[in-house]
Amino acid sequence: MKHLLNAVAACALMTAPVMAQSNLEKLGAFKVTGTKDHTYIDQNAPEAESIRNVLTGITLPDGFKIELYALVPDARHMAMAPQGTVLFVGTKKSKVWAVMDRNRDRVADEVKDFAPSLEFDVPNGVAFTKDGFLYIAERNRVMMYPAAEFFHESPDVVAVPIVPQGTLIPVEEESYNHTARVVKVGPDDKLYISLGQPFNVAPPEKLDLYNEVGIGGIIRMNRDGTGREVYTYGVRNSVGHDFHPVTGELWWTDNQVDGMGDDIPPGEINRQTEMGQHFGHPWFGGGTVRTNEYAGQEVPVDVVHPASETVAHAADLGMSFYTGKMFPAKYKNAIFSAQHGSWNRTTPVGARVMVTFIDDEGNATTEPFAEGWIDENGEYDGRPVDVAVMKDGSLLVSDDFANAIYRITYSE
Repeated sequence: MKHLLNAVAACALMTAPVMAQSNLEKLGAFKVTGTKDHTYIDQNAPEAESIRNVLTGITLPDGFKIELYALVPDARHMAMAPQGTVLFVGTKKSKVWAVMDRNRDRVADEVKDFAPSLEFDVPNGVAFTKDGFLYIAERNRVMMYPAAEFFHESPDVVAVPIVPQGTLIPVEEESYNHTARVVKVGPDDKLYISLGQPFNVAPPEKLDLYNEVGIGGIIRMNRDGTGREVYTYGVRNSVGHDFHPVTGELWWTDNQVDGMGDDIPPGEINRQTEMGQHFGHPWFGGGTVRTNEYAGQEVPVDVVHPASETVAHAADLGMSFYTGKMFPAKYKNAIFSAQHGSWNRTTPVGARVMVTFIDDEGNATTEPFAEGWIDENGEYDGRPVDVAVMKDGSLLVSDDFANAIYRITYSE
């Protein structure tokens, strides 16, 4: 990979802030930036006890237990490093966090910001390759960090822009809405990146552009940023995807259209069996429910409808197939996914962890697994975002409302 690093590191971020560009150029040349300090998060802060109190009210199947793993501000998508020594956590703000359990007691004892010499812009998506390369997908950039599992101890790290600033999407399409990218490494060793479209329902005049660049879809590219292509069409805003451990098929969640009432349209968990399939947006608002904006129009594409529908407006986000050995056998290769919770429903729904069981024919059934983050007053005590399987088979759950990561374990 050395030739790749040298070639890509030479890319100039002409649209990046001057300070960030300067630091990035220095890091690409293996020079120091002058940044000395990390920001550390106190793991014994008073809010830890409040969170533990909330967790006593979370219901789980028999034999499961949930505990506080770490205090992490704005915790969103997670990626465990290949050697299992550090968990990287993205946010929708300007930080990526490195979480460590140095004494190996299954509770984090150190949380600090990663690469503080760089400026991040909505660094929500984090993913590792099997050979130790960390990828971070931002609002309009994708960065690669070789050996981040070991270099994170320093404020300066090797940083390579594989999709330079302003080229993930056209700059004029940058938005504050639906900007949380998710990146995963597929079985083909390529990067799969979701690009939520910024509207509630995409307008007709945007469809050709969005189909061309992959906005409102999932794109695929080589690990060096070359070979970009649109893999998935007809997505509103997917903030979670993963690959079936056996079939290699891409499965993903989608957040559906707002403003159609409390109970429609449903949320979606989708199964993609080949490149180029279309999943219905903007003609469908979710499931088979047509959008008001395109009602009565002939649908000009063949649509793949969801493998599983979920309750409307629960905001299905991060998901992972369960590949661990700690949980009972029925959970093998099931999907665990996070429902962030509704923002505009009369009675709130969601704020829980779901599990989706898939049979041999690919049929999917989704049900609650961990719930209780909406209290008796209808107020949120937490809002799960993502799930990640640890090497020991336990399940981590991030929460950007409580600023926390939880750990779910099983024992008979």
